[in-house]
Amino acid sequence: MTSRLNRLAVAFVATALATLGVTVANPSPASAAMTICYNTSQAGSFAGTANQAASIWNNATSNLTLTANCGSNLRIYQITGGGSYAVRTSLGNGRVYIDTQQAQQYSPLRIMTHEIGHILGLPDNYNGNCALLMSGGSAGTSCTNPYPSTTEANRVTSLFAGTLSTNRAGSQIFRDSWPAALTTVG
Repeated sequence: MTSRLNRLAVAFVATALATLGVTVANPSPASAAMTICYNTSQAGSFAGTANQAASIWNNATSNLTLTANCGSNLRIYQITGGGSYAVRTSLGNGRVYIDTQQAQQYSPLRIMTHEIGHILGLPDNYNGNCALLMSGGSAGTSCTNPYPSTTEANRVTSLFAGTLSTNRAGSQIFRDSWPAALTTVG
């Protein structure tokens, strides 16, 4: 009975906040894992890569579950040209764009996991350290590490602790994590 009342109370609060223009990323008790539904219908050849990246984040965090095609908190797009980037509309919500040209030079899985990291609240860290996922392309084309460091994973876990609500006003765009496509000088 108490569990049912708690669910009803949370649903009421979520509805009230939605009416005010505030998005509740997951109206479930703080002790439960938050589910982020990602959509790969526009991901083209990167759909499988998105699934691998989701699995990496699911294993790295203790209170977060990324689930394929159950909704559209996160949409994955395949693009050609312009570079890979993420647009976070609120914590756990947004769009990831994976550039086919960059994915020919850099590890597609590292790019995908990195860009999803932005949606999960992590900023870029251009220090060139391959052990840090959020160093992005600054670690060079030979870096294929798709795993967040313990510090990065712990930061995401702490961001998703408790019930989250964020105002949707103002998207954050994360560009230039990956250098422009290399050109052949001939």
